[in-house]
Amino acid sequence: MGEVRQAGPDDDHGALLDLLQRCFAYMEGRIDPPSSLTRMRVADVSRFADENMILMIEDAGHPVACVFVTETPDSLYLGKLAVAEPYRRTGLTRRLVDAAYDIAKSQGKNRLELQTRIELVENHAAFARLGFVKTAEGRHTGYDRTTQITMCKTLSK
Repeated sequence: MGEVRQAGPDDDHGALLDLLQRCFAYMEGRIDPPSSLTRMRVADVSRFADENMILMIEDAGHPVACVFVTETPDSLYLGKLAVAEPYRRTGLTRRLVDAAYDIAKSQGKNRLELQTRIELVENHAAFARLGFVKTAEGRHTGYDRTTQITMCKTLSK
């Protein structure tokens, strides 16, 4: 298994999109509104990698885990975290979060932040085990109910 590294312009962004689509497929019909991933294309992954950061882990040259990272003034925002089915429960999520933590700390950020859908209670629990705590609830445009929660992990000094 490879080390956590930043995806670059020469990486196969189509393979990253395929990983995301496979990993997020279980959400179809379970979350409302549907994931924005349903509208994502390879060009969107490439643009994100150019403008922000995608951390990834490969096995035999193929991406098996990734997370999209966006810098904000005080934090790093983690989105679209995905681990291929055969690699789940092997610590890859922790490795990605730890790498983002180290980057955030080196940039003088205060915290890591993410959002997860309200319906995905197993994700709430998984992120809590990684040190994230619920800090807010929100809703998507046009919804009159909570559709997502924000979770943060404070960086130690």
